[in-house]
Amino acid sequence: MNRMAALRQYRNVNTQSEMVDASPHRLIQLLMEGGLSRIAQARGCMERGELAQKGVLLSKAQNILAGLRDGLDFEKGEALAVNYAQLYDYMTRRLVEANRVNSVEMLDEVSGLLLTVKMGWDAIDPANAAPAAP
Repeated sequence: MNRMAALRQYRNVNTQSEMVDASPHRLIQLLMEGGLSRIAQARGCMERGELAQKGVLLSKAQNILAGLRDGLDFEKGEALAVNYAQLYDYMTRRLVEANRVNSVEMLDEVSGLLLTVKMGWDAIDPANAAPAAP
C-alpha cells in the first residue's frame, strides 16, 4: 500500500470513528464539512479536466445534500424546514447544472451557500439547541 492509500484509509477510519461517537449536532456538521470538501475536490477535478472523477464527487455532494434534507424536522419548525429543503434542492440543481456545463462559478455559489448555512449551524450551542436540524 502506498503512502497516499494509507493516508486515505486512515482518514476513512478516523471519520467513521468520529461519526459513531458524534452527537446529532456534530453529525450535521460532518455532513456539511463533507459536502464542502466534495465540492472543493470536484472543483479541482473540473479545473484539471478530470471529468469522470468530477462527476463522482458531485454525485457524493448531492447525496450529502439529500441527507441534510432528509434530516429536516418538518413537525418542529415547518416554515424553517421548508425553507432549508428548498435551499438544499436549489443547491442540488445547481450542482447538476455545474456538472453539465463545467461551471466553477456554480460550484463556488453552492459552496458559499453551504458554508453560510454551516457557519450558522456551527454557532449553535448544542446544549441549548432544539433537536431540529437544518
